[in-house]
Amino acid sequence: MQIRLEQLDAQLARGLKPMYTLVGDEPLLAQEAADAIRAAARAAGFSERRVFTVSGAHFDWSGVIGAAQAQSLFADRQLIEIRIPSGKPGKDGSEALQRYCERVASPGDDSLLTLVQLPALDWQQQKAAWFGALDAAGAVLKLETVARTQLPAWLAQRLARQGQRVREGEEGQRTLAFFADRVEGNLLAAHQEIQKLGLLHPAGVLGFEQVEAAVLNVARYDVVKLTEAVWTGQVARALRVLDGLRHEGESAVMVQWMLADDIRALARGRAALDRGQPLPLALKEARAWGLREKLFERVLPVLADHQLAHLLDAASLCDGLCKGLRHEGWPADPWDALRRLVLMALQAQPSRGKQVAANGRLVLRA
Repeated sequence: MQIRLEQLDAQLARGLKPMYTLVGDEPLLAQEAADAIRAAARAAGFSERRVFTVSGAHFDWSGVIGAAQAQSLFADRQLIEIRIPSGKPGKDGSEALQRYCERVASPGDDSLLTLVQLPALDWQQQKAAWFGALDAAGAVLKLETVARTQLPAWLAQRLARQGQRVREGEEGQRTLAFFADRVEGNLLAAHQEIQKLGLLHPAGVLGFEQVEAAVLNVARYDVVKLTEAVWTGQVARALRVLDGLRHEGESAVMVQWMLADDIRALARGRAALDRGQPLPLALKEARAWGLREKLFERVLPVLADHQLAHLLDAASLCDGLCKGLRHEGWPADPWDALRRLVLMALQAQPSRGKQVAANGRLVLRA
């Protein structure tokens, strides 16, 4: 059974499930969800806790199975935590987890509570028999990373928990947008900055100047955020994320590869559309799944074949520049070349072309 994070407290209040599985890469959300489950377990008399961390394919699962089968020497009820950092239990682990879930699901036995912690899983892992057994044995919480568009509302909710809020209207929106830009991709740091505001200022309304003075620039970027910004036509955000990747020491070669891979995939999808295939089949031809499918669904119909051919040539030149080659008319610095490639991809999109000047500088509408 799958439940959302915001449903967890209400579900725990109704009574504990025999097993909870947390799935996701966001440390803050995983920590908060696990702490809530542990607190409910302690209140229900689960006074003994055992933790198993699955490290590698040769992990000995007999200890986990034995712990589930044996009665506790010190308590009537015990909490067992199984952590699988890789998200891949292996063949032996798959079988062991399925046997374990059969034990957990035994009717009338409420002496055992299990908490399983996993990273984000791909669709193949979620269709595996071992994950299906976890789902059937209790509650599964998918801890989705808070998207940039949802981050201002998330920050406002967190501030409200400690009795604080931003001003109404445009100033409040600007304050939350500024806050979101500074903590994007780093919810743990966002949580710490919110706590700092609670210590610095009393309950009530926070002005922009107070937030600006208190909040550090703790954004953490990744290449996926860059491609998301590019293919959703967010000019300013794409350039900000690209600068963030550069200052955080990301490999220019990796950034180029991700952008080029997207452009190649879009070219395959465009060719399929030009052959008369419907958009869903063209997206399959582009091998676009998950977030990538949603991004390409928007941008693929508006990109022409000649534009993608031009972007493919530019991506190829950029690849050489990132590996130390030089090309006349292109910047020698790999990151400046990547900036030009990003702006070209943005300019190819009709809704954003007017925001990108021909000389490669950002022109924001008044």
